[in-house]
Amino acid sequence: MSSSSIPHSAQTTPDPHQALRQVWHALGQADAALSQVSLSGSDPVLPSSFAVGTAAQVSIAAAGLAASELWHLRSQVRQRVSVDMRHAAAEFRSERYFRVNGASSDEIWDKIAGTYSCGDGRWVRLHTNFPHHRDGVLKLLQCEHDRASVGQALQKWAAEDFEDAAANAGLVVTAMRSFDEWDRHPQGQAVQTLPLLSIEKIGDAPPQALPAAVLQRPLDGVRVLDLTRIIAGPVCGRTLAAHGADVLLVTAPQLPAIGPLVIDTGRGKRSCQLDLRQPDDHRTLSHLLHDTDIFVQGYRPGGLDALGFGPAAAAKKRPGIIYVSLSAYGHVGPWAGRRGFDSLVQTASGFNHAEAQAAHSEQPKPLPMQVLDHAAGYLMAAGAMSALARRVTEGGSWHVRVSLAQTGNWLRQLGRIDNGLATADNGFEQVQDLLEHSDSGFGRLTAVTHAAQLSATPAYWARPSVPLGTDAVSW
Repeated sequence: MSSSSIPHSAQTTPDPHQALRQVWHALGQADAALSQVSLSGSDPVLPSSFAVGTAAQVSIAAAGLAASELWHLRSQVRQRVSVDMRHAAAEFRSERYFRVNGASSDEIWDKIAGTYSCGDGRWVRLHTNFPHHRDGVLKLLQCEHDRASVGQALQKWAAEDFEDAAANAGLVVTAMRSFDEWDRHPQGQAVQTLPLLSIEKIGDAPPQALPAAVLQRPLDGVRVLDLTRIIAGPVCGRTLAAHGADVLLVTAPQLPAIGPLVIDTGRGKRSCQLDLRQPDDHRTLSHLLHDTDIFVQGYRPGGLDALGFGPAAAAKKRPGIIYVSLSAYGHVGPWAGRRGFDSLVQTASGFNHAEAQAAHSEQPKPLPMQVLDHAAGYLMAAGAMSALARRVTEGGSWHVRVSLAQTGNWLRQLGRIDNGLATADNGFEQVQDLLEHSDSGFGRLTAVTHAAQLSATPAYWARPSVPLGTDAVSW
């Protein structure tokens, strides 16, 4: 890798208001609401050559504004929405800042996760946080569970060959590419044909008014089934809960989870467990679906279709459903069915290479937060609320689709920040004014507050985080 500064053509001054306008249009929303938004602060707010602060502020603002528009639809009252960039950037790193009984969380990353040089001199990133992914990589490499053994074993592989072998085995590994290489890759080209997100009508249903609840927040009375794990999908559910939705997290006892992320993203939710391979649990989810407004899922594309809970089946079972799907690489292209996580998509699609170039580093350099995960989560929430508004006014069942790769393409289009990497990082001590303290099912929780400030319906979490499976499987 050659050392170089950011290409002059890539240097821009991101305009958060213009970026928000573009996202708002992608959501199919009217411009009139944009006059109710206040955005403060500017990039850089964290050490990065990318406009990560702008991405955080704009995606959180889009979700806040979508909530505000639902409030207007239900109450005929307008309100202001304000988002500070520094606060938004902190919320995009919420899993770093939360504390339980004053103590930081256990290490999220497995000890062999990360980047390695291969025998052809190129780099790969391994994601081994789930035991079956870790064990699969070790079996493929025929090595021990330590970084030295993994590094030595990868010297026998070319990066892209190992990427393909891992994908064929159902594992999660990507080779590092530059932006140019990603743009020439068939999946990179497929992603470029897609919008930031899509909201598609997938079934007929009459217009449906939202529940006649005692209104205090935009999503009061709205029921959400949250079938997601890790960060992006759970952030969507957490955001909907912050605006009043009744969010029921549905996990499975046989599926792995990452404990610290469960605590941070579980705020505002109830939590139950179902094994959809079991007939009784399958029937239970079908029963829940009939009284659900929003169904959020982040499983591999096609995974829930095989179990009878894909978008078409859900729309047939529950006309008027808002079905939200998250994928890693989008729903078209040769990688549409591949598993993936934020760090892997950053590596595959050019961000780690570009950030390393800006830092004059020979090694891959990640962005200062899981920005694709968090941005995708808020975009999912914004899409869900925008589709819900359409159900009220137009009727129909709707499918909202978001992917990490499409979100990355948007981040790239926001431009670069010259000298952004020289910005000081923000540790726990620097975000004390952005934290709140509450009891939870894990102990006393200290966590980042929601950055979207709504003047009439302040966002907050009415329920504490609880261990998986704490609650009954019912509304």
